[in-house]
Amino acid sequence: MSAYVAYLDTSAIVKRYILEHGSDEVAALYSRAWGGDVKLSFSLWNIGEALGVFDKYHRRGWIAASDYKLVKGRFLDEVVRMLKLGVLKLVPLRLSIVVDTWRLIEEHHIYEADALQVASAKYVKADEFYTADEELCDIAATQGFKAKRLT
Repeated sequence: MSAYVAYLDTSAIVKRYILEHGSDEVAALYSRAWGGDVKLSFSLWNIGEALGVFDKYHRRGWIAASDYKLVKGRFLDEVVRMLKLGVLKLVPLRLSIVVDTWRLIEEHHIYEADALQVASAKYVKADEFYTADEELCDIAATQGFKAKRLT
């Protein structure tokens, strides 16, 4: 498998399971991962955050209860399958990552969850950084990533 790593923040992960602008690009990225061309990566933090987004979509009536259950199950099943097959690198919450997160917060004045994404991508030495957040995309680029904004 290639050592090329693509890091996804929560906004990118959600586009895999909820049809939004940028979903096609994320689907293509997952296909590349399944084909062995790229390894996907995200933080353990993103699992909880993505589940929270799916729950919010359900509570707001943007997806039906049955769709919520399907989306949640598909997401969790795919994470487990990708980990077993080695096409996903799940980043743990480590002290060194949290310390880098603090530095990024102070340097860029961003929300801690966003700073954690950049610090986690640095931890795994990601080549690409995918997000729907314009500001986060710009910050990731300043940290040396090939940052891609999903629109």
